[in-house]
Amino acid sequence: MSNCGAQLEFIHAGLVFEDGPERLRALRDLSVTVRPGESVALIGPSGCGKSTTLRLASGMLSPSEGDVLVNGMPVGKPRQETALIPQDLGLLPWKTVLQNAVLGLAIRKVPKDQALQHAKDALSQVGLEGFEAAYPKELSGGMRQRLALARALAMDADLLLMDEPLSAVDALLRESLQDVLLDLWRERGHTQMLVTHSIEEAVYLGERILVFSPRPATLKADIANPHVGEDGWRDSAQFANQCNEVRSALAESAGEATGANPPEPQAAADKKGR
Repeated sequence: MSNCGAQLEFIHAGLVFEDGPERLRALRDLSVTVRPGESVALIGPSGCGKSTTLRLASGMLSPSEGDVLVNGMPVGKPRQETALIPQDLGLLPWKTVLQNAVLGLAIRKVPKDQALQHAKDALSQVGLEGFEAAYPKELSGGMRQRLALARALAMDADLLLMDEPLSAVDALLRESLQDVLLDLWRERGHTQMLVTHSIEEAVYLGERILVFSPRPATLKADIANPHVGEDGWRDSAQFANQCNEVRSALAESAGEATGANPPEPQAAADKKGR
């Protein structure tokens, strides 16, 4: 399976959550373009709006202001060619590995024989061939991560969105799975956006690294990272320098956040949905 990656655009995108009289701004005036086939890492403080940005890209949320486009079209609802791996991986414990891998295709009403073949191919790609009849509870943490990735790959997505997909595994396994993500991205050519709290992971996987401010999220830095995928990248002096650049951008962003965020202005909040 291979793809020509999708183009993802945020154009002055903002989001305000409303709960009765309460208004909480999660995202402010985000303008960024992710080119087809590009790998972008998104990093920032906890609760700043990174996961919200992924949900906007997936079509699970709609912006209060501005636009979110995929291939030039507004994302009004989840699209078949977009795959999202959530923080909790979204695996169904009562379904087998194969049934979990085929789930997205079944929801999309792909013919059964075709769906099963896609799912088996995806399981083979991530090293889970032979575990089709097992249940998630019988898998290690790393294998469950691979299963979530296989379900996304089975959908032959042109846009892969990942919300801290490797946060629950140990350091060495995390590096191994990072290599899996990198190899699959280079092989398939899909566009991907990865949310992470790890500076090293962002620098290892992202051709660009987007640094967010504390909530409400604004884009504080867009750092080019052109050496992703080169042999020996993780162990190079350039990698360490790039990590320091991202670390400095995060520290600068945190330093600009003085005190609590101000209340959402009524006039701005009232623009929601208009």
